[in-house]
Amino acid sequence: MKKQHVSEAVIRRLPRYYRYLDDLHSKGVVRISSNSLGSRMGITASQIRQDLSCFGEFGQQGYGYNVKELRSEIGRILGVDNRHSIVVVGVGNLGHALMQNFHFADIGFSLDAAFDVSPSLIGTTINGVKVLDLSELDEYCSQHLPDVAILTVPQSAAQATMDRLVELGVRGFWNFTNKEVSSEKEDVQVESVHFADSLLTLSYRISKR
Repeated sequence: MKKQHVSEAVIRRLPRYYRYLDDLHSKGVVRISSNSLGSRMGITASQIRQDLSCFGEFGQQGYGYNVKELRSEIGRILGVDNRHSIVVVGVGNLGHALMQNFHFADIGFSLDAAFDVSPSLIGTTINGVKVLDLSELDEYCSQHLPDVAILTVPQSAAQATMDRLVELGVRGFWNFTNKEVSSEKEDVQVESVHFADSLLTLSYRISKR
C-alpha cells in the first residue's frame, strides 16, 4: 500500500465502493469497468481511479476490475477482516433497534454486549446479546477491551459517558446522541450520526427541484 495522505473525502467514499461491489458480487458480476461502476454510483470514472490510486494499483486496462478481488481489497483497507469488538451503551428505542436490525458481523464488527440502567432491560437478551447493568461497564471493559462503543444514551449523558469509556480504553465511538462529543486524546475516533442533518439535506434537495 502506498504511504500517502488520504483525504477525508476519499475515506468517506470507500464504504460506498465496498457496498456497491458487495452488491455486484452477490449478483454474480465478475468484472466491471470504472465507467460502469461510476455510472452506478453517480461519480466519474476518473474519480474512482484517482481514489483507488491512493492505496495501490487496481484493475487492468481493457479488462476493468475483478469485482471479488476489488471488494476484498477495499474491505481489507476498511478493516472489515479485523473483527472489531463493539458494545452498545444505552438500550432505549434506538439502541434496541440497532441491536435487533443492524448486521454488524457483515462489516467486520462483533456486537458483544450492551449496557443500560433500566431494571426492565438489564438481564434481557436482544438478538443474542445480553444487556448488562451499566455498573458492570468498568469490569467488562477491563476484561474484554472493546474497540468501539455505540452511544445511544440521552444527550445530557453523552460526553460524560464517552469520557468514562475513553478512560476504560475504548478508542472508537459511533455516536447517535445528536450531541457533539470529543476527546483530547489524539487516538480517539468519533463518528457522529445526525439524522436531522440527513433529513434537512433531503429537504433542501426537494425544495430546489
